[in-house]
Amino acid sequence: MSPEAEPKLQPLASTDLSDPVISHPRKPKRRDGSLHVLVVDDSAVVRQVMQGILETDPKIKVSVAADPIIAFAKIKKETPDVVITDLVMPRMDGLTFLRKIMTECPLPVVVCSEVAHRHSEDAISALELGAVEVIKKPKLGVRDFLQESAVMLIDVVRSASQAKLVSAPLLPVTPRLSADVILSLGSPRKHHAGGDKIIAVGASTGGTEALREFLQAMPIDCPGIVIVQHMPEVFTRAFADRLNRHCTIEVKEAMDGDRIRNGRALIAPGNHHLLVRGSPSGYLAQVKDGPLVSRHRPSVDVLFRSVAKSVGSHAVGVIMTGMGSDGAQGLLEMRECGAATIAQDESSCVVFGMPKEAIGRNAAVAVVPLSRIAETALKMSLIDYP
Repeated sequence: MSPEAEPKLQPLASTDLSDPVISHPRKPKRRDGSLHVLVVDDSAVVRQVMQGILETDPKIKVSVAADPIIAFAKIKKETPDVVITDLVMPRMDGLTFLRKIMTECPLPVVVCSEVAHRHSEDAISALELGAVEVIKKPKLGVRDFLQESAVMLIDVVRSASQAKLVSAPLLPVTPRLSADVILSLGSPRKHHAGGDKIIAVGASTGGTEALREFLQAMPIDCPGIVIVQHMPEVFTRAFADRLNRHCTIEVKEAMDGDRIRNGRALIAPGNHHLLVRGSPSGYLAQVKDGPLVSRHRPSVDVLFRSVAKSVGSHAVGVIMTGMGSDGAQGLLEMRECGAATIAQDESSCVVFGMPKEAIGRNAAVAVVPLSRIAETALKMSLIDYP
């Protein structure tokens, strides 16, 4: 039986890491913007689906491997720009595979995982080990993704390629929708009478670890926090649960109607937009469906616009590491409505895309390193900005 046709085995409890170290320098950035992606999965259907989607972009070349052992042989022969890997595979489990890559030949790794709770927990562990993105595994038997799924997969690969390793331009695939399709801005109201303070945060590539550091620095009496982190559904719940175990404040995946209050952080559920709306009893989370905005759902632009409309000068906006421009326009709208605004600086970003766009639009009042964002946001929440 060929390696490509081997049956699926249970992941090993431990794997011998004494194999010869793969040692060779990283290739220079490709001048034509092309990318080589290695897809590692024991399902032939998943490999075929991934390859078919990615190669709709003429500048992406895809190779495949049925397990990590085959993958390492291919990496040694030709170093890819991005690796997409499952977590449950024969001959070596995905977390061991990731640890081995990051130890021996650091590469941008995207985890492709099922949505069962155990697999979601493993996917969050993979992000802590150095994976730059996590995506939901396609259902077996599905040979064609919806168009928006293809858009997001290609964006994830290009985002991963820019994670301090390789830079490549983003190729447009579909029209980029603005927050207008979810919520119109209308006439800005700079000052809102009464109401609690709110800190709104947006992040993408590298954001899981950035958010962990930010939230762990927050005291129990901090203003209510609302967050969009680009991440598939189900994984956001595992991510929120893990943060909740390690933070002083409460962290949870947002549900429609959740109260936004001091000492609580709400994370937008994957595949849904998160908005803030006012009520007689205070600010509430609104979770809703809708099209991709700025190529994402949830979208930072949607969250920031809702905060600009509902909270105004009583808000602080924070844009963190990530590729693309989602959140840049929304942060500007927040600033124009009187909110204090912060962008993460380049040196502490995994990808200086979203903050760079916001800074370029003059949307940020302050540009600070990750280690100072929590402190700066807390200080800004004590005053109103003109």
